[in-house]
Amino acid sequence: MLEKTLDDVNLKKSQVEVFGLGYVGFPLAVRLANGGFTVSGIDVNPERLSRLENNNLNETELNIKKEFLHVRNENLLTFLEKPNKYENSKIAFICVHTPIATEDVDSDTYVKNAIEQFLETSKKGDVIIIESSIGGGTTEKMQKIIQDFGYNVGKDFGLCFCPERIDPQNKKWNLENIPRIIYCSDDTTFRIIQKLYQPINHAHLHRVSSPKIAEVVKSYENAFRLVNISLVNELGILCERLGIDVKEVINAAKTKPFGFMPFYPSAGAGGHCIPKDPRFLSHAATQNNLKFSTIENALQINLDIPKHICNKIEENLENNNMEKSVLVCGLSYKPDVGDMRDSPGFKILKELKKRKFKVGGYDPYFNPKLIEKYLTENFLKELEFEKVEKLTDEEISEFSCVCLVQNHSIDKFRINEIYEKSKIKMIYDCLGKIEFKTESKTILKTFGKN
Repeated sequence: MLEKTLDDVNLKKSQVEVFGLGYVGFPLAVRLANGGFTVSGIDVNPERLSRLENNNLNETELNIKKEFLHVRNENLLTFLEKPNKYENSKIAFICVHTPIATEDVDSDTYVKNAIEQFLETSKKGDVIIIESSIGGGTTEKMQKIIQDFGYNVGKDFGLCFCPERIDPQNKKWNLENIPRIIYCSDDTTFRIIQKLYQPINHAHLHRVSSPKIAEVVKSYENAFRLVNISLVNELGILCERLGIDVKEVINAAKTKPFGFMPFYPSAGAGGHCIPKDPRFLSHAATQNNLKFSTIENALQINLDIPKHICNKIEENLENNNMEKSVLVCGLSYKPDVGDMRDSPGFKILKELKKRKFKVGGYDPYFNPKLIEKYLTENFLKELEFEKVEKLTDEEISEFSCVCLVQNHSIDKFRINEIYEKSKIKMIYDCLGKIEFKTESKTILKTFGKN
């Protein structure tokens, strides 16, 4: 049956269904359709489906607008609430959100739901590719579910785990040129996958021998980043005590041409992957009577950094007899994106509010229609800050201090202007992006320096 699917894929006759049309699934669906496959994008969010059905793209999707409109005009990309039955073989790409596990929700809940939904309309010869980040043992758990539907994985049904690798707004590394690692249930399925990934990343795939290896690879990649981000942030705290500049330390260290990779201080790691994926390794260690101390410590440091920043802001405001009012600039988890998931900016706002500060929040990518989403993604019950629409003189005059958490390209000129023209009493720069100017009357404090 899988040989027949391979023939279908070679002739572009297979129906592709992409579950989850977020920052991973949407560009994947467009890329597959642009490669000549007939693709259905499936999502549980009716507003997103309606928007895409009307060819309305948000800010972060505009970079593939031309390709999107082309495949829409060619009727190669449609949008559905749930999968359909088709005569030809079907391929599922699972790109749904995987939350941090709680007492109420398992991390694989949405992956499991999507796979079961696909299986209800499946037949022998179909293939499932999981791209969502998942914990150890999840692929084998999904294999059992597939087999419970009456299929023989590796014989008459294909199963793969190809964890997403994507860095939004990275100008050098994008969907097309990032190599991928993959586990496949059998050789025929791997040949199918090679054809499917040709329009995605030219089938630059590194095949591993087991699903657990693929799962650990994904978690380890992000654990590496989490540990190094936490390391440099703790170094930043030490450099403050020593009265030296952490950036000068890092820039000197990176002259070493081997065995060193520079990381720079920030308000902490946010987003969907770095604060979450390492927990899968920590959980696996616990299940095997081990403690993954490096990850546990890094996670704790990452939670502590926003508190340290709030301590420094409070200390400097008190020392200069200023009102406890702070405008936090940059609520997304990284520059130049609208993704607010698990953002350090929200953590700082929450901590300052707890300390009875007057707080405001500003981000050019903040969408008022998504407030409920932001609250859920940042574990908040309500938006406890004043939303600032623009960095006008009038708006910022309401605050004693600007806390720069993300330095979006669109705001760089204005942020520098606020400092150089002394539009506010104090700036706390979490990133070390603002260059000290003797002529400015604004007090500039920088994480990892003073």
